[in-house]
Amino acid sequence: MLQTEHNKSLAATIELSLASAMFQELGPDARAVLEVVAFFPQGVNGKNIDWLFPTISNRTNVIDKFCMLSLTHRSNGFITMLAPLRDYLSPKDPKLSSLLLTTKECYLTRMSVEINPDKPNFGETQWIRLEDINVEHLLDIFTTIDPNSDSTWDACADFMRHLYWHKKRLTILQPKIEGLQDNHNSKPECLSQLSQLIYSVGNFVESKRLSSHALKLWREREDDAKVAQTLGRLSDTNRLMRLPKEGIEQAKEALEIHERLGNTTEQAECLDHLSLSLRDDNQFDAAEEAAFRAIALLPEKGQQFGVCQSHQTLGKIYRSKGEIEKAIHHFEVALGIASSFGWRDSLFWIHYKLADLFRDEDRLDDAQAHLERAKLHAVDNAYNFGAVTRLQVMFLYDQDRLEEARTEVLRAADVYEKLGDAKYMERCRKLLRKIEVACGQSALDCEFL
Repeated sequence: MLQTEHNKSLAATIELSLASAMFQELGPDARAVLEVVAFFPQGVNGKNIDWLFPTISNRTNVIDKFCMLSLTHRSNGFITMLAPLRDYLSPKDPKLSSLLLTTKECYLTRMSVEINPDKPNFGETQWIRLEDINVEHLLDIFTTIDPNSDSTWDACADFMRHLYWHKKRLTILQPKIEGLQDNHNSKPECLSQLSQLIYSVGNFVESKRLSSHALKLWREREDDAKVAQTLGRLSDTNRLMRLPKEGIEQAKEALEIHERLGNTTEQAECLDHLSLSLRDDNQFDAAEEAAFRAIALLPEKGQQFGVCQSHQTLGKIYRSKGEIEKAIHHFEVALGIASSFGWRDSLFWIHYKLADLFRDEDRLDDAQAHLERAKLHAVDNAYNFGAVTRLQVMFLYDQDRLEEARTEVLRAADVYEKLGDAKYMERCRKLLRKIEVACGQSALDCEFL
């Protein structure tokens, strides 16, 4: 684009601005700062200037002057620039930009922190929700130009861990991760985190494929802790794919390893996976026992997230057993814990499960109230949005609001199509056929979904 006569003039205009007295007064680092702003698709977050540019003493003044010179502008809290300026000013070789390399290390360090919902700094890790596009671009570029850097690939795993907890979505990094040689140091961890991320948006078949590959690599490395962790995740994935017996065997193997290693937190998580697979295999008493064993392994403080998960598990088990009041009790205990910590995803699923349960019990006012609360927590997660939309369809159908139901089921189907979730696409097709029949029309072929 910059080769046209028009853009030659644009380039001359940019260089004229950079040669101005006002720009020159900003010092020798000003152009380097401008190049970093140009490198990132979103620009830079105005709140992050201090930690992104720790070596630039007059960084705030520099950024302000950029805006005065119309080289940058402020948009939704970011300092950014128009595309032609960005194309011209972005570093031609990112490896030669010392300031960009400093910024890269700042991002990598910030992503390397532990993400633990029981820890006070959990909320601080939500910064990724605003800057995921920038980080993804940074990793995409540097895994291309510096493919042998273990620290960059480790950061890819950290990035997907951040997305899993705070902004569940697919990533353009997947082909690169799968393209790594199996003997690459970071390959199994990247695969594991990628699998978890894909699991979180509902593509269980793809998640299982990636986890199975990661499991093979962890076994080859004889890393028992990682083997057990991956088996636990595979157990839950198989359960959701309606393969509970396979899930039971994997959960039991994982539990044996964690018991040998003496990790009670991981034992509790495994018992949760085991209890849900047992429930889906109609072994309700064994499922209930496993869930209570999980709670018994967790201390009263410091492991509230695990306790919350176990109470949700018990709620699901008692609902399957038909013991509705017990199910409601455990969901409400879980809701109280999740509310005190503000765990958005947990809050979504607890409200969703309660809405679905109350709907089955014909307690429609309670059901609708929980559905509305679930909607509030479905932000930034397409899979959750699809789930809550599908449940809304059922509510509308129950109330004979068939045209509204039809509109909503098409919205849900569009979400699942984009996610590649064949299971829920089929459920949407069945719902649409049911609605069409209720409208007195012949059932649609629905191939357009």
